[in-house]
Amino acid sequence: MADDLEKKRLQELANRSWSQGVYCFTHFLDLAGLSLFQSLLPALPPAPWTLFGGADGCERQMLRFGSEELCGYDAPFPIVCLKISPLSARFAEPLTHRDYLGSLMALGIEREILGDIVVKKEEAYLFCEERIAPYVMDRFTQAKHTSLRCAAVDRLPEGALYETQRRTVQLSSQRIDALIAHVYGMSRGDAQALFPAGKIYVSGRLCESPGYTPKPGDVLSVRGFGRMRYVGVQSLSKKGKENTAVELYI
Repeated sequence: MADDLEKKRLQELANRSWSQGVYCFTHFLDLAGLSLFQSLLPALPPAPWTLFGGADGCERQMLRFGSEELCGYDAPFPIVCLKISPLSARFAEPLTHRDYLGSLMALGIEREILGDIVVKKEEAYLFCEERIAPYVMDRFTQAKHTSLRCAAVDRLPEGALYETQRRTVQLSSQRIDALIAHVYGMSRGDAQALFPAGKIYVSGRLCESPGYTPKPGDVLSVRGFGRMRYVGVQSLSKKGKENTAVELYI
């Protein structure tokens, strides 16, 4: 039922954009929503579309139907980046993604109007819909026992907002289940069990085949474990195994 409602909403937005020549935006889509959109694409009208989460590497993304060519004007994504900092670094607790998100949910904010939360040591960056940003800045003043300040930023910090760590594993084949098992230290059987459970996404699309071979640049999301970008085979070991590089999001 939830999928049917989401399909209907996507179809309505695409139809409106295409027929009226206007921009239409969704809320932030999670991996399931992004995968649903990809599966629905052949049935949608040919309205131009773009995905963006506020910065390169964002997992939760907003979908925009429309383009300057179709609409005759440009409309940026209504996304604001908020920097969250402790009022006093001296008395601040170490806060996790779960801590920030839990406190935001306690304010009655719906998850779909919030994008990624990127934790960077003692501070964090939150992407949210423009309309909710003033409320968040006014009301989001505490997580656990730490008092916070929240302010909009015009620019992201220098360097990559999402840091990655390169890692090389030796594989007998480039099957995705083998890659996941080696990277996350689980058995092949445990890795294969993640597929029917709907836990594996490749570049925003649900992957149900343990035998899928990743392509360079694919972003693999393993729900409950993390994300990685597949780089590819770099060389062969003396025993003929393939030295495969990935970049783990940390």
